[in-house]
Formats: sequence, C-alpha cells, structure tokens
Amino acid sequence: MKTYQTSQIKNIVLLGNAGSGKTILSEAMLFEGKMIDRRGSVEQKNTVSDFEPIEHETGSSVFSSLMYTEIADTKINILDTPGADDFIGNVVSSLHVADLGVMLLNAQNGVEVGTEIQARHLEDLNKPMMLVVNHVDHDKSNFEKTIEMAKERFGSHVTLFQFPVQEGPGFNSIVDLMLMKVLKYPAEGGQPEITDIPAELKGKAEELHNELIERAAENDEALMEIFFEKGTLTEEELMSGIRKGIISRGIFPLFCTAAKKNMGVGRLLQFIAKAAPSPSEMPAPKNSEGKEVPCDASAPASLFIFKSNIETHIGEILYFKVMSGKITEGSDYVNNNNQSKERLSQIFWVLGKNRTKVPELIAGDLGATVKLKNTRNNHTLTAPSVSFTFPPVKFPEPKYRTAIRPLNEGDEEKLGEALNRMHNDDPTILIEYSKELKQIIVHGQGEHHLNILKWHLDNEFKIPTEFLPPRIPYRETITKAAQADYRHKKQSGGAGQFGEVHMIIEPYVEGAPVPSVYKINGKEFKVSVRDTEEHDLPWGGKLVFHNCIVGGSIDARFMPAILKGIMEKMEEG
Repeated sequence: MKTYQTSQIKNIVLLGNAGSGKTILSEAMLFEGKMIDRRGSVEQKNTVSDFEPIEHETGSSVFSSLMYTEIADTKINILDTPGADDFIGNVVSSLHVADLGVMLLNAQNGVEVGTEIQARHLEDLNKPMMLVVNHVDHDKSNFEKTIEMAKERFGSHVTLFQFPVQEGPGFNSIVDLMLMKVLKYPAEGGQPEITDIPAELKGKAEELHNELIERAAENDEALMEIFFEKGTLTEEELMSGIRKGIISRGIFPLFCTAAKKNMGVGRLLQFIAKAAPSPSEMPAPKNSEGKEVPCDASAPASLFIFKSNIETHIGEILYFKVMSGKITEGSDYVNNNNQSKERLSQIFWVLGKNRTKVPELIAGDLGATVKLKNTRNNHTLTAPSVSFTFPPVKFPEPKYRTAIRPLNEGDEEKLGEALNRMHNDDPTILIEYSKELKQIIVHGQGEHHLNILKWHLDNEFKIPTEFLPPRIPYRETITKAAQADYRHKKQSGGAGQFGEVHMIIEPYVEGAPVPSVYKINGKEFKVSVRDTEEHDLPWGGKLVFHNCIVGGSIDARFMPAILKGIMEKMEEG
C-alpha cells in the first residue's frame, strides 16, 4: 500500500442542500479513481457513502462518511456530508479537517437554504470553496439562473471554469475554459472526446477565458504585472494564480456535472488534484498553547479525533486527521485531554464501511483506528515529547428539544447509557436530566434529528421509547418574611430520635444589613448570626444562609446536611 506524502494529499468535503447529488458525485469519483468497479445508486441502496440502515430507510445521508480516491499520483480524501440542517454537526466536524469545500448547486433550484447555511460555516472557518453545478442533465435545469444566484450570494469571486453546450436531457458536452476545448461524453459517461469549440460559442468562451485569466492574475502582484505586459498568462502561471486565489478565497471556481451519468466528474477530479491546496499549504492551526502547528511530516506526531461511531462486533471506530509528523501502526501516543496512554495497534484508510490496514499515515492524511480505551471525539493524541491539544470543534447550539422516557421502567439505566453513546457519536445531541421537571430532556438540531435518535434507540439499542412534551417549570419566589417550626420525634428502641427545626425565610436584597430582629404576624423573633454562607443558584439568584444556632446545641458537622435539605426543597419548589 502506497504511503502518500503531504504534498500528494487533498482533503475535500462535499457540501450542498439535500438533493444536490453529493452521494452520487462521490460514487462517480470513486469509480473514476477505480476504487469501485461499478457505480451504486441511492435507489438501489448500494452506495459506498450511505451504508447505515437508517440511510437506506430514509433514502438520504444522515451521517458524514470518509472515502478516498486516487488520481494523477494524488490521494483525494472525500468527506460526504448530509444536506439536511438537522445533521449540521456532521458538516461542521468535517469542515474542521477538510482543506476545500466542494459546494454542489442543484441546477434546478440554484442556491438553496442548505447552501446558504453551509457556506456560512465555510466562511466562518475561512476555508476555500469551489462550486459544482450538478443535475445539468435534468429537464428543469437552468444553468444561467444558477450562475446568477451564485454570483448574487457569493459575489464576483465566482469564476466560471466550464459551461454546458446544451443543458437538459440532451446534455453531453462541456466547454472547458482552461483547456479551451469541448469535452463530449458518450451516453454512459466516462472518458470524453476532446473537440474544438463550435464557432457559435467561440466568442462567449474567449470572453470567459479572459475573465478567468484576469481573476487568476488578481491574486498575485507578479502575475498581474505579467498580465498587463503580455495580456495573458502561461498555463503554469495561470495554475499558480488559481491555487493562490482558491486558498485566499479570492476565486470560487465553478464546474458543471451530471454526476448520475458520470459526465464532468473525471475532469473535476483532475482539477482538484492539480489546483486544490494540500494540507501544508493551508494556514497552520493553533494549539492550546497558542502556537501554530505546521502540517510537517518531520515534526513530532499529533492527531485530532473529529468523528466516532459504534460498529457491531468492532466497537468504537475513531476517525482522525494527522495534524503533524507521522503516525505508525503499533506505536504509543499520549491523549493530552486526559493524560492516558494509547496504543494504535491498527490504522486504516477508510472507504465508507470498508477499511484497509496501512502501516503509517503522513501529516495531512485522514484515517481511522479502533479499540482505544480513553479517547473520544475532539481529543488530541501526540508523541510523548509534546503535550498540547487542539481546540475542540465548536458545534451549533440546539434548536429543538423534547422529553423522552423508556416504555419499560426497567430500561431507564440502559436508556441513559444509550443516550450517552449517541452523544459521543453526535455531539449536537445534548442530554439533560431535569430534577425540576423530573424528565430526561434531549436537545437536537430539529424534529427530524431527534426522530433519527429515537429510531436508533428503538431499532439498534432495542429500547422502546416515547417522546413527551417537556413539562413547564413553574417557579415560585419568596415575597415576604415567614417563620416555621418543626419537631421530629421518633422512638424505635434505644435512644430514639429527636430534633427541632426553627427557620425564617425572606426575600434576598443586595446590600441589605445582616438581620437581628424579625417581626412576623405580630410576633418578634430575635436572631444572632454566627456564620453566613452565600450560594449562587443554577437558575439565577442567590441563597444567603445564616447560621443562628445558639450555644452549639447542634453539632457543626450537621450543618452541611441542613443546607442540603434546604437546597433540595428549593429545587422541588
């Protein structure tokens, strides 16, 4: 198995609204790189990317999946992500380790809501982006409208590298503005015939070609001078300007494909192999010490866990990016999040649910390992010589919540364990046991997100559950001073039990003097404060606890228990 160097590795993430064709594009990419012998389809439930049972049932991606293809002596790691906003956590974690976002636009619909949301995450992380207009072969395809919407949303950085000769069911040819040739595909797709641009499209192609050259020159002052002097750029100069423009987000290259027919996919891969940034060309991330960690194969080894999932008979599979150095099979590393030692007995290249064992992975590569004891999502493993961590992935806040309970009372403990495992796999699922409501509350990105959670509990964990509306937390507050006494007396043999409680409660006022006399219901109560404790309350406000016990009639060791009882009653109301 070949070991790819950092400069030979490209990490891309496929983005786009649901239905834009990410899974089918990834399938065509694998086929072009000869990773698979035949292309699967979503309808036949045999794609490499969507291999989970729930994905077969829903007919759409629910989890991100890692794959790779090899082309032009380059390893392209591909992360296919769900298009639905309910599963945005998978998108965010994938963006964290990718070096280029490939944003698919559905030629029927243009820029959609999912496109906008995912583009914002790309922008927040300052990651490069390229656009791919897919479904150009659909009878409702509108390429020009899609381009118009893309430029309206993403600005003048959108740069055409291709346009279709004819769109709709008759689509089979693309004008390539870098090659200045037409790529004509056979009916079944695959390798195109390269021909000259027809006379009627020559003017349009030359105009767009000049725009492309000008856009590439804008990203480098030296290239701009050459462009003004000669009026054009060589192929090498053009590619240099494009690469710099992509990294700086000064160029958003736009290609077109019909992924289902495998038209335009091979050329797209060739461009990614040549023009996409390698991990070492991207800005170096900072570690917990505030220092940059260059993606350098000669540096001390470090890796970051960006995803995990449980697989039957295998256990937990952890997916990681080699941030620096070289990771080797059978070596020991330190988990700097909890100071535990871990041995990577096996490391893998990943192709969907299939894994290929490899002896080593170089800085910038993506891979997986199994059977680590104390390592989870967002953890950093390093060589013993360094002790930093990488910042965790920041996931979006929940947007939807509901209460959940097992249908069988004996399953409560199992439900808790299952929910914790689901949270480990998908950190956007948050679990809360509300003492106030006496309910388990699950938080997620939407109703569909939590329905998928329930499906896993019912079908994979075999824990029948039901959703309930969260109860409303009615709260009362103290409006005036009140006093109460209670005498506890119990004789059950021996010395028996006896105790008296005398308590006064009143509203807390910031800056109020320590009390000495209370007048309640016509009675006067004198107190002598021996000790005061202040406690900030989880729901806001403050509890000020005055110990007014006289003469040590109650042992000091009972005071924490008294305070605990008060706190419990405050929680219950």
